[in-house]
Amino acid sequence: MPQIEVHVDEDDQDDALRSLRNWLTDDSAVRTTAEISLLEHPKQDGAMGGVLEAVQLVTENGWSAASFVLALATWRQTRGRTPRITLRQGDIEVTLSDASAAEIERVIAALTSADADQPDSRRA
Repeated sequence: MPQIEVHVDEDDQDDALRSLRNWLTDDSAVRTTAEISLLEHPKQDGAMGGVLEAVQLVTENGWSAASFVLALATWRQTRGRTPRITLRQGDIEVTLSDASAAEIERVIAALTSADADQPDSRRA
């Protein structure tokens, strides 16, 4: 099953990632077609716990890249400062920075291409 990592560029990354995971979990179009979890770095020596790195989605049949990207764009609008979001799926890496219609279409196309398992390792 395809896996997508969602990285958020925000000062309080732990809070942002938890907020995004909750947002995606509340979105039925995303929740019903993907397993959503937090990805964290292992604990450092002497640390109380790991450091959150990303939200991870494991997609299933019926996956809709469009619903997912629209949910991301909407979540960005709820933040005080609209953070840049980087998505990684295999060799594909795309960034959602301004959430314009053209950028949303580009991100959807890149994720759809990755889902189709095309041998396209370009960076969008």
